[in-house]
Amino acid sequence: MNNLKGVGVALVTPFNEDLTVDFAALTSLIEYNIENGTNYLVVLGTTAEAATLSKEEKKEVIKHVIKVNSKRLPLVLGIGGNNTLEVKKQIEETDLSDFDAVLSVSPYYNKPNQEGLYQHYKALAETGKQIIIYNVPGRTGQNIEANTTLRLANDFPNLFMIKEACPNINQYFDILRKKPAGFSLVSGDDEYALPVTLAGGDGVISVIGQGYPKEFSTMLQLAFEGKVKEAYEIHNKLVEITRLIFAEGNPCGIKTVLAEKGIIKNYLRLPLVAASEGLQAKIKEEMAKI
Repeated sequence: MNNLKGVGVALVTPFNEDLTVDFAALTSLIEYNIENGTNYLVVLGTTAEAATLSKEEKKEVIKHVIKVNSKRLPLVLGIGGNNTLEVKKQIEETDLSDFDAVLSVSPYYNKPNQEGLYQHYKALAETGKQIIIYNVPGRTGQNIEANTTLRLANDFPNLFMIKEACPNINQYFDILRKKPAGFSLVSGDDEYALPVTLAGGDGVISVIGQGYPKEFSTMLQLAFEGKVKEAYEIHNKLVEITRLIFAEGNPCGIKTVLAEKGIIKNYLRLPLVAASEGLQAKIKEEMAKI
């Protein structure tokens, strides 16, 4: 039974001024999302700046999220990379007892062809763990085509979901139209969350959702109930802020929003830097309207 439906949020990693992990702020962020209707939490995704966290820090973050969440919401853990054997080994060696699934991004930088992408996920499926395929061509440099996703979905039941973030919305619709019954698609693009859900998707793994959990989860609940007009009213209210938070890359925009709400402090680790003053001003202005 897939209980990863609605709004999953890709949690940021809050930092202190000295760039150590701010665990108190992480607690506040988790509580804020649980209280405001978020459906599940995604730990150590791209938004978490996971690439800049040490192994030890990753362990601490995982431990902290598990403890604070205290089994209230389902959890998903990001484990991805571009060395298939290493990713497979990591999935096998990680204690996943507190997690409903692993979110695994397709191999970046190497740019495998479609057969290579298929074989990569086939290897991960052999772990027997519940795995979410993650297609984000803007970051990986390679698109998992709809036919490859469908082939994986049909061949491996434990590859039960895709987080789809291809810029071409037709690809989402092709997968939704042809997918096997037990396979689920969620949007990896906040702006597509509503249309994709209305077309038969199971929601979104969201960045903006952790800043506006109440609005975002209400919007998708309305979508599941077929209340299209009401859902689009919320969507239209949030479109501008959603575009703004990605204007200079992720997660500098969402960290601006969360800092403005007093949940975290606005620090990022290099090579990422805080949003420019101009963008911060625009974000604050838009937040005041919402």
